[in-house]
Amino acid sequence: MFIILVYDIGQKRVAKILKICRKYLHWVQNSVFEGEITKANLIKLKSELYKKIDTEVDSVIIYSFRTTKYSTIEILGIRKGGADNIL
Repeated sequence: MFIILVYDIGQKRVAKILKICRKYLHWVQNSVFEGEITKANLIKLKSELYKKIDTEVDSVIIYSFRTTKYSTIEILGIRKGGADNIL
């Protein structure tokens, strides 16, 4: 499956969350990751994130897609995250 993950994390925890997300997904922009991921790895990712976030103040949103067949991407301004973006 393909996912887009976005987060709003307290400054004290943001480096830890960034490190976890980079293990599973491609960095697209500040606080935004995307990529193909297996169901098993998605469960691992969520588990790792849940252990590090403060559920009272932090937010992680995961958008899941079965396929990217009909998707497009349009970037206005500079491309961040390198040229290896999946979408």
